[in-house]
Amino acid sequence: MAHQRATAMLAALGVIASIFPAAGATLFPESAGVCYGVHGASLPSAAEVVQLYKSNGILNMRIYQPDVPTLLALKGSKIKVLMGVADEDVPRLAASTSAAADWVKLNIQPYLPGVLFQYIAVGNEITGSATQNIAPAMKNLNAVLSAAGLDDIQVSTAVRMDVLSSSSPPSSGTFKDGYIKDVLAVLNSTYATGLTVPLLVNVYPYFAYTGDTKNIDLNFALFQPSSTVIRDNNGLNYTNLFDAMVDAVYAALKRENLVVPVVVSESGWPSDGGVGASVTNARTYNQNLVNHIRNGTPKRPYWLETYVFAMFNENQKTGAETEKHFGLFNPDKSPVYPIKF
Repeated sequence: MAHQRATAMLAALGVIASIFPAAGATLFPESAGVCYGVHGASLPSAAEVVQLYKSNGILNMRIYQPDVPTLLALKGSKIKVLMGVADEDVPRLAASTSAAADWVKLNIQPYLPGVLFQYIAVGNEITGSATQNIAPAMKNLNAVLSAAGLDDIQVSTAVRMDVLSSSSPPSSGTFKDGYIKDVLAVLNSTYATGLTVPLLVNVYPYFAYTGDTKNIDLNFALFQPSSTVIRDNNGLNYTNLFDAMVDAVYAALKRENLVVPVVVSESGWPSDGGVGASVTNARTYNQNLVNHIRNGTPKRPYWLETYVFAMFNENQKTGAETEKHFGLFNPDKSPVYPIKF
């Protein structure tokens, strides 16, 4: 995450059009997950964290790279896991199948069958020339997993909204970066085998809002009743910013004639540290988000798998002050704000 995301989100959204309402009820349904970030002092042990997930009915966890204590704690927990390949490891996995095989032997196979690996994310929001390594690394991991009989573990990558060159109105969604076409080709190649592997997208109405507070209504960003509505050319109406952003990605995928679903791999709202960041707004957004994803978006009106960012406030994160305040819980495991689980 970081300050550049504000610019990224604005580039993705363009200018908000037309002008009317929206809403939500129970926090973590089956499709919802929470991202487990570890850049904080005095965080609970991995075993305590897994217990906190279980006690709150959180059934899906995203971790950003393999971590032995966490993976050991997850054994037998029945929590589904989205595990990242650290950005710095992606070039090595792209370079050879043997490196990918070593990664799987070290980080996946020792924890089976006790850990329920659902996805591997090859990097998180990789940008610049390093993006050329994503698709080759995905291919190598797919080959290794297939050879090991682990085809059910799906390999993708997590991208920012600025992979789009156009997104307003949502039906105009278009991919801009060349590398994403290679990534999508890898994802789409699994369709013939009966798998529909998703593109992982980090979706933050918060950063879009803070980058253009004059034109984006706060309530529209919070899933609250608002005077704003985006009336798309295809007849669909958008009463919240999140749906407009997600459907812009769906539109871009359709433009490429691809059968690739979307998983929202991060979304959240800070409780402190910047414009619009408050306990009230964070609670409102996150509660409404997970209530809302039960019904999907106007373009895809069904369950939308989503990961809330994040489990804990992380006081050792760099960048804008808001980066430290996305947590649902404090390091002592007390909730940052009350929420209905």
